[in-house]
Amino acid sequence: MLAVVVNVALVLCGSILGVLLNRRLKEAHTKTVIACMGICTMVIGIGGAIQTSNILIVIVCLVLGTIVGELLKLEQRMDGAGDFLKKRFSKTENHRFTEGFVTSSLLFCVGSMSILGSFEAGLQGKYDTIFVKSVMDGIMAIILAATMGVGVGFSAVTILIYQGGLTLLAGVLEPFLSAEIMTEMSAVGGIMLIATGMNVIGLPKERIKVGNMLPALIFPLIWFAVAGLF
Repeated sequence: MLAVVVNVALVLCGSILGVLLNRRLKEAHTKTVIACMGICTMVIGIGGAIQTSNILIVIVCLVLGTIVGELLKLEQRMDGAGDFLKKRFSKTENHRFTEGFVTSSLLFCVGSMSILGSFEAGLQGKYDTIFVKSVMDGIMAIILAATMGVGVGFSAVTILIYQGGLTLLAGVLEPFLSAEIMTEMSAVGGIMLIATGMNVIGLPKERIKVGNMLPALIFPLIWFAVAGLF
């Protein structure tokens, strides 16, 4: 849970600083820093990807998992859920507070880094992904709180519940996963982090739908289960 606590703390600190700045912060001041975080995310992803002992497993799992994600339209559903919540809660009386809370909660929790980082922390005790995400969230909290107010800070509760729950779930599953499975899951997740980093720095002309790649995380488990039968 250390990684979750760090993430929550940085979001709270960023929110407080953002409220104090109160619209004085310009996007240009943080654009380069966010780009640096995107590059760091790619480096972490490369580190995980090269750990694979069989690149064929990574390729097959990514292809099959992405096909499933595309068929289920996971990214579109995640975006749709976010839009629904924004519209639903923006009708409340305290519009500014609610908008800050909902917008920041979605930004900090709905994404591949939340899931990947939480599972890495719970399964392998690796905090790199969550730590990078925490810094990025802290920076974004400053920007959002400067324009939307204190509601942004309360998104820390959402992070604690969501990412904390995923981390605990991963810890429960850990005894049932072999070292080989976790290595290939890490490699698959590494590729996804590279794609996430590319999105952050705006490298591809069209945003990579990393959300549709999420099912690939469970395919190493399926691969080894099927291989064990033969």
